[in-house]
Amino acid sequence: MRAKMRLMGFRGTVIKPLNEEAAAELGAELLGEATVFIAGGGCLVLEYWRHQTHQRHKEEEQRAAWDVMRDEVGRLALALEALQAQVQAAPPRGALEELQAQLQEVRAQLCAPDPPPASQAEPTPDE
Repeated sequence: MRAKMRLMGFRGTVIKPLNEEAAAELGAELLGEATVFIAGGGCLVLEYWRHQTHQRHKEEEQRAAWDVMRDEVGRLALALEALQAQVQAAPPRGALEELQAQLQEVRAQLCAPDPPPASQAEPTPDE
């Protein structure tokens, strides 16, 4: 590496050693920054994990709601089929009205007073 730097024209600078106090201060600063970085990274990871858990729970609730609605639609489809079968099995509307008219005629005949026999004369108001 030194040879490459010399070929490129760079001159290495001499780095003087740090005294004990400066080294301790730089170490403390590095340790503090590392602590802040790790705490921030940990917060990001925990927030991401919390968000994923919340999202997974929300998706499970939506899936459960869809399953409930799908079951309800299936139940309603079966009920609709049963009602359609009942409607098809019922007599046509015209036949029902005809039966009602016949029933009214029979009721009228049953409730009508019997006509008097022809041999009896009608009473006159004078009598």
